[in-house]
Amino acid sequence: MNVLVDTSVWSLALRKKTLTENEQDCVAELQELIKELRVAMIGPIRQELLSGISEIDKYRLLKERLQAFEDVVTTKEDYEKAAEFSNQCRNLGIQGSHTDFLICAIADTHNMSIFTTDKDFIHYSTVINLRLHEARGEIRGKGKKTT
Repeated sequence: MNVLVDTSVWSLALRKKTLTENEQDCVAELQELIKELRVAMIGPIRQELLSGISEIDKYRLLKERLQAFEDVVTTKEDYEKAAEFSNQCRNLGIQGSHTDFLICAIADTHNMSIFTTDKDFIHYSTVINLRLHEARGEIRGKGKKTT
C-alpha cells in the first residue's frame, strides 16, 4: 500500500536539525518508505514544501530532489470528496484546512494511508474513513466505516 506523506513529516526530514526520538523514528520511516517506493505526493504538499525557501540554491536543490516523486493525479471528484469530508467534520465541530481534507479525499480514493504528525488527522478519523500510517510500519485503522 502506498503512503501519502504529509508536509509535517517531510519537514522533519528536510528542515529540522534537532529531533526528538519520536521525530527520528518518523524520519527513519520516511526513509524506508522511499526505499520501498511507497511514497505518494500531491501538488499541494509539494507546494508547501517548496514555499518559504528564500535561498534560490536550496529551493532548486529541493525542487530537483522532489521530482523523484510523481504527483497523484487529482480530479474534480477528489475536490468534491474533500468538501464533503470538510462538511461532515464541520457539522460535528471539527475544523480543518482545505489541504488536509484534500489529503484525506485522495488517500481514500486511492486506498492509501496517511503519514503525518498533525494530530488534526486523528480528529478527522473519528468522522471519515482514514488509515493513519505510523513509524515502524504500523498502520492503525480509524474511522466509522471500513473498507
